[in-house]
Amino acid sequence: MKISKKNLPFIGLSSLVLLTSSFATAADMSNMDHSSMDMSGDMSGMDHSGMDMSDMDMSGMDHSGMDMSGDMSDMDHSGMDMSGDMSDMDHSGMDMSGDMSDMDHSGMDMSGDMSDMDHSGMDMSGMDHGSMDMSGMQGGQPPADARSPDYSNGVPYGQYGKPMMMGSMPLWGVSVDDLGYQFDEDQINFEATGWYGTDSNRIRLRTEGSAQTKDDKEIDSLSSLAYWKPLSIFWNGEAGVAYDTENDNAALMAGIVGTAPYFIETDARAYLYTDGQLRLDLGAEYEWRLDQHWVVIPEVGLTAFSKDDHDNDITKGFNEMEAEVRLTYETFSRQLAPYVGVSYETALGKARGQRRQENESVDSSSLTAGVKFWF
Repeated sequence: MKISKKNLPFIGLSSLVLLTSSFATAADMSNMDHSSMDMSGDMSGMDHSGMDMSDMDMSGMDHSGMDMSGDMSDMDHSGMDMSGDMSDMDHSGMDMSGDMSDMDHSGMDMSGDMSDMDHSGMDMSGMDHGSMDMSGMQGGQPPADARSPDYSNGVPYGQYGKPMMMGSMPLWGVSVDDLGYQFDEDQINFEATGWYGTDSNRIRLRTEGSAQTKDDKEIDSLSSLAYWKPLSIFWNGEAGVAYDTENDNAALMAGIVGTAPYFIETDARAYLYTDGQLRLDLGAEYEWRLDQHWVVIPEVGLTAFSKDDHDNDITKGFNEMEAEVRLTYETFSRQLAPYVGVSYETALGKARGQRRQENESVDSSSLTAGVKFWF
């Protein structure tokens, strides 16, 4: 076959131009405009598994007008390498509303820089990206020092200083659980507690007793100063010192106070006196609410001692029991509650016989009226 030599320079020049154009296209796709591309047809069998886009600069590609609403359910992107720079690609106007439920992206490598890609308008509700490797995109675990322990992030607190959580702010309070008059016994009963501290540590000053309103007007009280701390969700512990005016003796005190099942307010305190006497006080109280203001409060208390003390009319074991039922009306946001009620006291065990020998009453009951409040 004879080839004309006249066409060789033209063929060689054309080949050189085509080859140069191919390299230039593959090297820089940064200014490609895909805004008018129509991909709405059936692309279900398209195979992108061998596409290598790792060396391409696609930072300026614009896909805003691409229509990909066709059937792309069987498109295979498993071998696509998109690790190049695609940070400025714009996909905001792409329509991908077609069926892409079976598209396979499991082998796509998207580890390149895609931080500035805009996909705000893309509809990819049917695509399956379960196996895509997006390790190069923003996310993952923050470093250990990403946030400062006090959440200030280096920002100063200003003229008012560092804020304080409510649980760590020292506060104070006073609660008078009983200030009432017993008509038959002709005496005033009282029980009050004051405290200062936080939700986890407090100092408590507590006193309870009675004051006679006739004859010698004697006051019998048991007062304690203790450190208070929560032990669990429903129980608090306290320990400190106490003084009993009835037997004129000091004591060490330890106790537990809290809420038993069925919302029964329970307290148990032990007192070790300087003469070796051990006293145990047990109490329980329940609030039965009739409505938002009316409350019925039954309560009971027991007292026991470890040894006899005839000088103070004390016998070993359980010594006495006190019970009372009050009808209370709470006013002023439940901070003030006047009440009326009935109280009952009885001696227990050997104390009953000792009181009979001294011509004292074994049992007694009385109408009571008073008030309880806190602030």
